[in-house]
Amino acid sequence: MYQAGDLVLYGRTGVCRVERIEHRDGQDFYALKPLYQSCDIFAPVDSVKVFMRPIISREEAQRLVDLIPSLEVEAYENRAMRELTEHYQASIDTHECQDLIEMTMSLYAKKKTAQGQKRKFGAVDERFMKWGEELLFGELAAALELPLEEVPEYIGWRVKQAAQA
Repeated sequence: MYQAGDLVLYGRTGVCRVERIEHRDGQDFYALKPLYQSCDIFAPVDSVKVFMRPIISREEAQRLVDLIPSLEVEAYENRAMRELTEHYQASIDTHECQDLIEMTMSLYAKKKTAQGQKRKFGAVDERFMKWGEELLFGELAAALELPLEEVPEYIGWRVKQAAQA
């Protein structure tokens, strides 16, 4: 059971702070406050309908960022929208930062190739790249205690440091 003040990853919403635990209608609820959205969420304590886990540690966040230069990913190509969506959705649904890193890196590669060939980057690709970045950068920001907008710069700095080592 989570306690007030804990930071958790809540489903597709991203990082939330447990504000308190409330008892309503014979059931306990977490009162969650998303860090990067303006809303309140009340989630049943004993529900398994929406995925919830503690955010990664600072050390794990640093390890994942340091892993980036060694990852070899390829752009996923598929003209069938349903299959493209299912492929990206599978990465989102694992709720794992490394899967989000690999997905967004693959999408960056795909976007770069499209730009180099003067082709349009697909709307599905764009949507999942944005969503993956929001979830990934949100969790990294919370774990590293950084402002959300500084995460891309931090990643670039760490990757550059690793390349020089």
